[in-house]
Amino acid sequence: MRYLEGPFAPVTEEVTAHDLPVTGRVPADLRGRYLRNGPNPLGVEDPAVHLWGMGRGMVHGVRLRDGRAEWYRNRFVRTPGFAPMVHVIEHAGRTFALAEGGLPPAELDEELNTVGPCALGATATGFTVGAHAKHDPLTGELHSLSYMPGHHFVQHIVVDAEGAVARSATVPMTRTPFMHDFALTGKHVVLWDTPIGFDGFECRWLADHPTRVGVLPRTGGDVRWLDIDPVHVSHTLNAYDDGDSVVVDVVTAEGPFDPADPGAIRPALDRWTITPDGVGQRRLDDRPQDFPRLNETRTGRPHRYGYSAATALYGIPFTPEGTPSDDAFTNALVKHDFDRGTTEVHGFGRDEAVGEAVFAATGAGEDDGYLLTYVYDPVRGASDLVILSAQDFTGAPVARVHLPVRVPLGLHGNWLPDR
Repeated sequence: MRYLEGPFAPVTEEVTAHDLPVTGRVPADLRGRYLRNGPNPLGVEDPAVHLWGMGRGMVHGVRLRDGRAEWYRNRFVRTPGFAPMVHVIEHAGRTFALAEGGLPPAELDEELNTVGPCALGATATGFTVGAHAKHDPLTGELHSLSYMPGHHFVQHIVVDAEGAVARSATVPMTRTPFMHDFALTGKHVVLWDTPIGFDGFECRWLADHPTRVGVLPRTGGDVRWLDIDPVHVSHTLNAYDDGDSVVVDVVTAEGPFDPADPGAIRPALDRWTITPDGVGQRRLDDRPQDFPRLNETRTGRPHRYGYSAATALYGIPFTPEGTPSDDAFTNALVKHDFDRGTTEVHGFGRDEAVGEAVFAATGAGEDDGYLLTYVYDPVRGASDLVILSAQDFTGAPVARVHLPVRVPLGLHGNWLPDR
C-alpha cells in the first residue's frame, strides 16, 4: 500500500490552471516549460502486489514566462496501456514521453496533449528510443540505449539533430538486462550488466549473475566488458573521457533486494574510473540519494557540480553531515562540488516530498542557473514548483509556484526552454 498513499497516491483528473499564485518571484530569464513524466497508479485491483513505478503515464507541466507562471497542466499519455511513464524530452522541435523496456515513445503537443505513439529512433529490430535518452550538447545528437524483455541484446541508437536515425549498434547479452540508464562521453557509451534482470518477463535480482561494465565506442565496434563486485546501478550523473580512462559518476546500491520495493535499498553516489585494466570504485557520498542531474551543457564532458535528491522513495532521513536521524530531513536536495569535495544540502519540511531536481541554465557558468523540482506540500494537500538558485543553494527558494493539485512522487523530467 505504501506506493499508493501519501506522496505516491494518484490524481484522478486532468487539470488546467492559469496565472498560478507564486510566493517569491519567478526569475524573468526562465522562459519555457518544466515537464515531468511519471506513473499515476489508477485502478489498482490488488494493492498488496502493486509495483512501484507502475501506473498510467501522466505528464505534469508548468509554463514560465516574463516572471509569471502562466499555466499548469497534467495530462495522461493517451497511448495503448498509457505506457510511456518514465521521462519526457524535447528533440528536433518536438516533445516526447519516453517508456521503458522497448515500448515506443509518444509525441505530445505544446499543451501536453498526446499526438500519438511514434517511432522515434526506430531500427530494423523494432527497437525505439528508450527511457534515458541523452543529448550530446556539442553534436545535437540524441543517444539511447534500449532493451526489450525477451531479447538477449541491447541497442545503442543515435538520432541526429533533425530526428532521423543516424546509426545503431547491437550489443549481445546473455539474457535480457534491466538497463534503465547508461552513460555517455565524447567517445564512448558506458553500459552495465547487473544482477537486476529479467527471468522470462519478471524483473528480479538474479544472485548468480555477474556484474560487469561495458565500454562501447560511440562510432560502433566491439564492447569491452570488465567485471566488478555485484551492485545495482540506479542512475548516471555524468561521464567523461580522461585520456585512456573513462570517469563515471553513478548512483549504486548493494543487493540483493526486490526491485519492486525501492524503499528496501540504500543508494549512494560513487565514482568509477574505468581503465584498460579494470574499474576503480570510490564512494563520493554515502548519504542515501538518487535522481542525480547536472547542467546538461556538460553532458559527456568533465563537470564540477552535480545535484541529487534524498526522497521519501527511500524513507531514510539524514542530517546535513550524513548521519541518519529521526529528527532530520526526510527530504532534501544535495549539491556536490567535485572539485572541492564538498556538499551543500537544501532541506525541506519533514512531511514534504521532493522529487528529482532539474537544472535550468541561464548563463555560461556551470552553476549559472536554477534548480526546478516539484515538492508536495502536505498542508495544502498539493504540490509546489520550487525554484532554487544554484549559486545560493541553501538559501530560501527564489520562488514557490503553487499548483492546484499534487504531483505523485517520481520519475523524470526536463526544463524545455523556449527557442
